[in-house]
Amino acid sequence: MSATGNRRPRTSLLPVPGADFSGRRPRRDWVATASLVLLIAVAVLAVISPTLTDAATKQSILDSLLPPGSPGHLLGTDELGRDVLMLTLAGTGSAVTGPVAIAAGSMVLAVIFGTLAGYLGGATDTIIGRIVDVLLSLPVMLVAIVVAGIFGAGYWVTVAMLIVLFCPSDIRIVRAGVTEQAPRPYVEAAQMLSLSPARIMYRHIVPNVWPLILTNLMLNVGIALVTLSSLSFLGIGVAPGTPDWGRQISDGRAVIVDNPAMLVVPALLIILVTMAINLLGDQLGERLRERGLE
Repeated sequence: MSATGNRRPRTSLLPVPGADFSGRRPRRDWVATASLVLLIAVAVLAVISPTLTDAATKQSILDSLLPPGSPGHLLGTDELGRDVLMLTLAGTGSAVTGPVAIAAGSMVLAVIFGTLAGYLGGATDTIIGRIVDVLLSLPVMLVAIVVAGIFGAGYWVTVAMLIVLFCPSDIRIVRAGVTEQAPRPYVEAAQMLSLSPARIMYRHIVPNVWPLILTNLMLNVGIALVTLSSLSFLGIGVAPGTPDWGRQISDGRAVIVDNPAMLVVPALLIILVTMAINLLGDQLGERLRERGLE
């Protein structure tokens, strides 16, 4: 027998493409999938929630404070006889639409002013930076309470106010990303072609900062959800009687002994939706960073 016949097959020490012996990626994928399914369901409920408002606000004193599991009322009723399950489903619209608008509006302002500050620098950067510093020094909840107390702010006025209060931190994040991209060769090439600063900023630099923008946008939705629900809990924003998770938690304190689902269910939904947004945003940011490295 030849010497080569006794040799063992050579084994590569390099990892097999696509193999993951740690088990981490499948777990992260499973969590991201579950988070995505939950958010899709919440988005669908937010779209159809206006059609549920009449059924949710229908009162029946004879059915007041029914416990969970009562016939025709899976989660029971409140002190006015309103079905808790319908209130929760109908409250998805105001609980979710506002935070999405806050995060999107804040990021639009951040892209505009953060890009200007990061690319132009100089006096523009100084002025925007000082305004950002002033806004960051303001306590969000306290300012919202004071403004609502003075002007009687409604739901969308509260949303607009939170957009202004949320954008300073986003401006800093976008500015940092643009500052890192500005010295790159592709920017110098665009400048040599005599392209306008606006085109260089928003057609060339911003797309390269998009992963940072998208990840922060999703995280802001979760923060805005908690903030707006807290304001609703304090009676700011949504009108009394309007289905809303924060308002439902506030109303549920008075009937927690008779029907704890009135308080527990919307509180759990706020926690779960916020966690799902953060987990999905983190996973999305990781995937975008991996693609950027390839």
